[in-house]
Amino acid sequence: MENYKKVEPASPFAFPIAKAGLPFVGIAAFATAVFALLGITVLALTGLVATFFIGYFFRDPDRVIPDRDGAVVSPADGKVIKVESVEKGRFCSGSCLKISIFMSIFNVHVNRIPSNGEIVRVAYFPGKFFSANLDKASSDNEYNALFLKTDKGREICFVQIAGLVARRIICNVQEGQSVVRGQRFGLICFGSRLDVYLPADTEVSVKVGDRVSAGTTVLGELPI
Repeated sequence: MENYKKVEPASPFAFPIAKAGLPFVGIAAFATAVFALLGITVLALTGLVATFFIGYFFRDPDRVIPDRDGAVVSPADGKVIKVESVEKGRFCSGSCLKISIFMSIFNVHVNRIPSNGEIVRVAYFPGKFFSANLDKASSDNEYNALFLKTDKGREICFVQIAGLVARRIICNVQEGQSVVRGQRFGLICFGSRLDVYLPADTEVSVKVGDRVSAGTTVLGELPI
């Protein structure tokens, strides 16, 4: 039976919203109130719908995290669109496994740390904005790559990639920071993608087409 634990304090709110989303919700709610006071019913109703949708998009539910040595959890909610072996490149020093997760606008967009360890490098690249489900998005789009060394000395890289609509990547961890599996570390606004690069000997637990949840779904197992 799988053991789970909470790695961060539970939110005191019934419907928690990510801090980065509060200004968007506030602006939409203010505009809705103005339209309502002016008696512009259609715009007020439109604003109300927009306010609820923005709040829904920036939702930040609490998660329980698998408490298992060697487990690597998904850093994002979404659909697995690629599982493949890749050779040496900008995100791995040798052969590795790449798992790509596409986040639609209906997924939770808060990102979580996949494994216990230390962030050894953070690399930002101001690229283009192709649709995040395309292969060239991995190499050409704006991205923020985090390189992590696990407690056992294994190397993992996970990359926040902007999409066609997503134009803001948020990352709240820094180089040299110790992190734990399932910890929140950032988000990408309005549809995007996460690529995860794992050691070649990882026992992968997901396949193309699977739906995954950040912090909860195990992508694979690192040999202990």
